[in-house]
Amino acid sequence: MKRHLTVAIAAGLTVAVGVGGCSKGSSSGGGGSDKTIKFVAAIYDDNTKGFWDGLIKDFEAKNSGYKVDLEMVDWTQMDAKVKTYVQTKQVPDVLNYNAFSDFARDGLIYQASDVVSPNTLSDFSPTFVEQAKYNGTQYALPFISSARLLFYNKDLFKKAGISDAPKTWADVKADAQKIKAGGKIGYGLPLGPEEAQAEFYSWAMNNNGGWVDASGKWAINQQANIDTLTFLKDLNKSGLTQPNPESTDRKTVFNQFAQGRVGMSIGGPFTRAGFIDPVNKNLDYGIAPLPSKDGSAHNTLGVMDVLAAFKKNDGKNKEAVKKFLDFFYTKENTSKFLKLENFLPVTKSAGDALSTDPYFKQFVDALPTSKFAPTGNPAWSAVAGAVKQQLGTAVASKDPKAVLDDIQKTAEKAG
Repeated sequence: MKRHLTVAIAAGLTVAVGVGGCSKGSSSGGGGSDKTIKFVAAIYDDNTKGFWDGLIKDFEAKNSGYKVDLEMVDWTQMDAKVKTYVQTKQVPDVLNYNAFSDFARDGLIYQASDVVSPNTLSDFSPTFVEQAKYNGTQYALPFISSARLLFYNKDLFKKAGISDAPKTWADVKADAQKIKAGGKIGYGLPLGPEEAQAEFYSWAMNNNGGWVDASGKWAINQQANIDTLTFLKDLNKSGLTQPNPESTDRKTVFNQFAQGRVGMSIGGPFTRAGFIDPVNKNLDYGIAPLPSKDGSAHNTLGVMDVLAAFKKNDGKNKEAVKKFLDFFYTKENTSKFLKLENFLPVTKSAGDALSTDPYFKQFVDALPTSKFAPTGNPAWSAVAGAVKQQLGTAVASKDPKAVLDDIQKTAEKAG
């Protein structure tokens, strides 16, 4: 899930943060056996590798002769890694990622029905099945989901004389100014290369902006988006954000929020266990809908990360891939991962328990009407990559319209 959140999703799903580097899992190389598969998994936090090590050990014990080679990749490195995998034709058998449609377009991955059982396939929630389709056919396997809402520090609000969470962009700026006057950071703005697309879309969708127009045509440089990026630039230039938001990733902002140094920031269900509780379980914070420009509507960003199964060895890897994926998608295993990582469910069987927790319920309730990035468009991977690398420059030194014009060109060139 980037980070975020899906970054992401879709906005891209993307949703997710963690430590850097790559490491091996429980199994060593299998010499190309049809019963040995390579799994590239994203690092969400310090718990992720331990989960997969344990699950793979259990899978191998219960499926004699089958092996899984695990490679862990940090989200800040994932885009470059995936590009290299494809270009060198060294793709893994299973990839944990926040995009898939370009792989489907190029015939690189299996349809979902080829690599999981009918029972597993029918367990996915309809909201996420739609996000996993390319040209009307499901290729991706929904993995984790997230929704984004506004976190705010109640203690800092009280000290600044602020009674309620902001509803409009004017409220955000006014509240940030009051918090800054108290010596703290008003708003934590992460527009670094980890998941800038999710942060930006969270604001743009609440100004009637977004990635595409009503017909599905790329509209990245539309006026609503220019106005959105101009507003974020104003927050930075007014000294109301942390220094250098163009190079700041979410994990930095979340840590600052947990330390009581940031008044407001957009977070997800993972923010509590992943960042706040390890630093200060007694932090007094609230969660509110995302502010909109005029306060009339409050849209929520939905993020979904996926698993994609690549065609290899003339399809001889299909049986091993299917065994592994069906094993992971049991209720017991998916629920364990969700509880460990504090993400939201993509399957019906894992969904009910989380809705009983008041903290998670507000995120679960937001998912059905959330807005996602256009992950079904094969050009999305290129667009998301351009956004991660370029968008932040607009709040630092470059002209917002010029930056969005460049990203629009990338989208049109990619398809």
